[in-house]
Amino acid sequence: MASAPISVQKSEEEWRAILTPEQFHILREKGTEPKGTGHYEKFYEEGIYNCAGCGTPLYKSTAKFDSGCGWPAFFEGLPGTINRSPDADGRRTEITCAACGGHLGHVFKWEGKPVPTNERHCVNSFSIKFVPGNDPAPAAVATPE
Repeated sequence: MASAPISVQKSEEEWRAILTPEQFHILREKGTEPKGTGHYEKFYEEGIYNCAGCGTPLYKSTAKFDSGCGWPAFFEGLPGTINRSPDADGRRTEITCAACGGHLGHVFKWEGKPVPTNERHCVNSFSIKFVPGNDPAPAAVATPE
């Protein structure tokens, strides 16, 4: 059983100091990168995808699939690392990092994709950072490069 991630709280100024402008817009202002432009959309190496804001491990590469949606897609996150809440428009479910609250994207259910969970986590590339390997063991909170 995975333990809950350590809560990461920073001021807007602290986030701006450690995130790129694109990461800040997506993670802190709930932005979305343009469809088909994200670095990780067609990326399939073995490893772990961490939150680009606080370094919390979020997804295993084995949960990534080609959904054709234009953004990286995962059928499940690591237990306890992703929060869900109704989006402001009431039509979608937002997903955020459980540790820092950073906006990741949205989760969609029952689309008929060939995945075991019937879910598609549609994630912005700027909100995650890939780490090669296969051990999702939590590490010290890292800041993005």
